[in-house]
Amino acid sequence: MVALIVCVLLVGLMVIGVPVASAMGMTSMSVFAALGQGAFLPVMAQRIYVGTTSFTMLAIPFFLLAGNLMNNGGITDRIFKFAQAVCGHWPGGLAQVNIFSSVIFSGMSGAAVADAAGLGVIEMKAMDDAGFDHTFSAGITAASSTIGPVIPPSIPMVVYASITSVSVGKMFMAGFIPGLMMAVAMAISVYFVSKKRHFPVQPKMPWNLRFRYFLDAVPSLFTVVIIIGGIWGGLFTPTEAAVVACAYACILGIVYHELNWKNFRETLYTSMIQSVKTLYIIAVANFLAYFLQHQKIPDVIIGGMTSISNNPVVLMLIIIFVLLVLGLFIEGTAVILIATPIFMPIVTRIGVDPVQFGIVMVLASMIGLLTPPVGMSLYAVSSICGVDLISLSKAVLPYVIGITIVLLVCAFCPAFTLWLPSMFA
Repeated sequence: MVALIVCVLLVGLMVIGVPVASAMGMTSMSVFAALGQGAFLPVMAQRIYVGTTSFTMLAIPFFLLAGNLMNNGGITDRIFKFAQAVCGHWPGGLAQVNIFSSVIFSGMSGAAVADAAGLGVIEMKAMDDAGFDHTFSAGITAASSTIGPVIPPSIPMVVYASITSVSVGKMFMAGFIPGLMMAVAMAISVYFVSKKRHFPVQPKMPWNLRFRYFLDAVPSLFTVVIIIGGIWGGLFTPTEAAVVACAYACILGIVYHELNWKNFRETLYTSMIQSVKTLYIIAVANFLAYFLQHQKIPDVIIGGMTSISNNPVVLMLIIIFVLLVLGLFIEGTAVILIATPIFMPIVTRIGVDPVQFGIVMVLASMIGLLTPPVGMSLYAVSSICGVDLISLSKAVLPYVIGITIVLLVCAFCPAFTLWLPSMFA
């Protein structure tokens, strides 16, 4: 009964417009008080403090800052031109460039919204100028931004690793193949839609021009080498890699004469606001997780699920379904924070590797970014391009189906997520 009350109260508060973090805190506090266990409420301050003060969590504000510095420092513009030189002549033209640019940018910033709000502006303007349908351009921009948190570095992976004590480095390595699979699935969708609707294709660039764009982009592309190479080579931790990425993005912005004191201050302010919003959710979710464990709600849910079936495939499908439903109403990071402590005992019991399940969680949260009513990437792109949410939701549907297929493959074929981590173990 307590579990049902918690679910109804939590989702109900979010549906009526209460902010996610406030809804989680109000649910925990009110149920504690209703049960006559108000003595546990002082624990809230402690759990909130502990939730955001780990060294691993420091990576989140720094990766957000790094992404914003790249957007304002001329890095994303050079990435887009290089991607245009590589695949602008493929079927789908600039839509394929959109996807390829996001794959490159994903190796520098772990946030989908940073991709959508920064690189997305460049991508949509180029596609509109080339004659692409505006809604189609907005749809592929929103969809391709979700590649960012799957290919490392990744803020959702940092959050998941901090909860489960799984190696952040292993999570990062596990995300490469699923992220590339997402890009391929989107590229295939773009190919067929573009063929059907006769979208323009750019002429193939001469090799000397391609090489020039490549040289222009080399310093920007080297960011990926610094971040991923540094982590894998043991030179620094993921948190330290985020700091290095910020410093390198600042240097490039100054060298490119794109970063001045005014937009640097604006970038710091924007990053601070984004960090506070994200970490506030994480902090309050830590208290919610404590409340759920105290009330033994995960045990109730585990008992209910295992009473339905003990088949690992059925249980995993139920978990995926619940994650996708939660993603309709709750921001992706909050879903990971809430659902991980509940489902981790189940996936451990059925023999699913924590790293593999982490990728499943992240992919499910990416689908949540593209599904209303709380699709953050939809809102970001809609605010930029002026396409209404209903039209945008229809435009991203083929890509949501593609990501869902990738999610199911990763859930039931462990090799796609565990092969790379095993190679570097």
